[in-house]
Amino acid sequence: MKPREVAGGGRAVEVPPERLDGFFARFGERHGGIAATETTPFEVRVTAADGATATATVPFGPLDGGSLAAHVSVPRRIALLLVRLGSHSVGIARDGRVEVSRTDRHLVHGRSAAGGWSQQRFARRRAGQARQALQAAARDAFEVLVPRLSEVDAVVLGGDRRALEELREDRRLAPLFARAEPRVLEIAEPSRAVLEEAAVRALSVQVTLRDPS
Repeated sequence: MKPREVAGGGRAVEVPPERLDGFFARFGERHGGIAATETTPFEVRVTAADGATATATVPFGPLDGGSLAAHVSVPRRIALLLVRLGSHSVGIARDGRVEVSRTDRHLVHGRSAAGGWSQQRFARRRAGQARQALQAAARDAFEVLVPRLSEVDAVVLGGDRRALEELREDRRLAPLFARAEPRVLEIAEPSRAVLEEAAVRALSVQVTLRDPS
């Protein structure tokens, strides 16, 4: 994934576990060496000699004593819930490979530029389509993911935050959302291919880079 801008300045990158040590080594080389490293159970902050920082959010936390690289290299089975308005994909992945999945798509019309009663009718129809799409996503998450929660090490979400918040209100999915990682993956329209990509990305470490102030 390409770097993306983050609130408060800086850019976030996703670093695969096997590249983490090399990533921080190159960061130090570019900025005159490493001046300090601060480690908490949920964050590792590396400060370079020139004041630049690289802050890694610990996935599957807390970090318990060992190195971040060792922590993220532990084999894990992960439940994935990806949803955008009109489509969703759910699955169980082990070490980045999808073992079981279900993907579906439902028609949800875009917004209408018309006015008056026509616009109101269109809005009601669109709301009904969106509701049906989210109901289908909830059903598949309940049938595919919830029964397997005892088998997984973490739950990773992806897609549209508003759609995810609506699914969170479904009581059947409460155990699923209770296990969800804070990070939400930014994804394209959910599909089996996007699910497979997300299974690999879910294992990566998000690092926020900020230049010297």
